[in-house]
Amino acid sequence: MTRPATANTPSDLQTLLYEVRDKVAYIVINRPKSMNALSPVVLDELAITTTWAQADQEVKAIVIRGAGGKAFSAGVDLKHFHNQGVIGDVGAHLLFTAKLRDTLIKIEKTPLPVIAVIQGYALAGGLELALACDFILCGDTCQIGDQHANYGLMAGGGGTQRLPRRVGTSRALELLFSARRLNGPQAVQCGLALETFPDDGLDAGVETFLANLRNKSRIGFGFMKRTVHRGMELPLGDALDLERLAVQEYFSCYHEAGQGVTDFNAKKRASTL
Repeated sequence: MTRPATANTPSDLQTLLYEVRDKVAYIVINRPKSMNALSPVVLDELAITTTWAQADQEVKAIVIRGAGGKAFSAGVDLKHFHNQGVIGDVGAHLLFTAKLRDTLIKIEKTPLPVIAVIQGYALAGGLELALACDFILCGDTCQIGDQHANYGLMAGGGGTQRLPRRVGTSRALELLFSARRLNGPQAVQCGLALETFPDDGLDAGVETFLANLRNKSRIGFGFMKRTVHRGMELPLGDALDLERLAVQEYFSCYHEAGQGVTDFNAKKRASTL
């Protein structure tokens, strides 16, 4: 098996690029020759850079994208599977799928908005990575889909679980069974992606989206994200109780929540003068 990555600084990264710019952490899968395929080192470094972003109190959001312009990620690195004999080794396969699961859960549970920016292909494991993000923004000509059924395989990185939660059971099964690909407008129409942009306007569209996050509370983001995710697993009545307690915790423990009420009232008073 490939030795886990041990990056301590951005210059130590083997497969990713990492940069914080204007309160946003940009994580770029930098394997364009392999269509940004997900190897064990990529997964290790995704976990590492996500931790860096979460620890940086200046960061308000995370953007994940692929280098080269041709792919967000075309999926799991099958050359690694072949070269390391993973398919024929049940233990090795289980270790890899556990690493994939744990990395995507880490991204999903990060108390910051996480945006997948898709240009080109996001297939199979690439789709599963995007589904672990809070938002998918894409170019109009992108190709998003799950290809496992074309090869007698099935998704093993959360595709069978996150996709129906995003688009509904019937649509998810249709996409999994047919293995068809969606372009940007189709992905938005079925609820998979949030927004699509002309390919040459994707970067500008992403920056417009981020502009509405940079001046917000990262603590507030964390409370809202955690409450939404936990609430989705509960009956409505229990989820409403969860929300009420989360609001009380936020107001009791964080000065900025009370300050927000003060600022709102001051603004309201000013508007009536």
